[in-house]
Amino acid sequence: MEERIFKLDEKDREILTLLSEDPEIPQEQIAEIINLSQPSVAMRIRKLKEMGVFRKICGVDPLKLGLNIAKVDVSTTDSAKILSIFQNCPYFLNGYLVSGKSNVLLFLIGEDISTLESMVECHLGPLKEVKEIQFNIIISAAKELNLSYQMKVKIVDRPFCGLEINCADCKNHKEKRCLGCPMISEYKGKIW
Repeated sequence: MEERIFKLDEKDREILTLLSEDPEIPQEQIAEIINLSQPSVAMRIRKLKEMGVFRKICGVDPLKLGLNIAKVDVSTTDSAKILSIFQNCPYFLNGYLVSGKSNVLLFLIGEDISTLESMVECHLGPLKEVKEIQFNIIISAAKELNLSYQMKVKIVDRPFCGLEINCADCKNHKEKRCLGCPMISEYKGKIW
């Protein structure tokens, strides 16, 4: 798939900056600040949305909610498989293909560190495609975080990850080192 690169002019950059600083700023105020008419600002915002460059999202600051964010660097022979396993996981914030020794970067979120460690140990560790894992917890952020993620999940018989691991049979879950998957009835946490 060919990736499109969009060219933004100075007015577009000013609009995006103002909206990123205050998503609730009225278009009339933007127009006044950047010396354009309000209809011109509205048209530019619509164009930026249609291009996929700009979108409004509602999110939360997970650190203020007492949640933990794990940064997991993975060296793997099948990056697509790793990303697909976590695609619909409630603990999954995002994943990236990266250059360097580790070729996949995952961001996971959870109520406790031991659950995040258990996910990495039980879901990633056993995979033959995984050569090395580096697990780190984010301690603080230089800027406020605004992350969009699902805080309510649909209960299903089998998690979407497709892994053959059942919480009821998991040693970590039995020893209360893992809260379990929020998508199945074995979950013992409070967020989802």
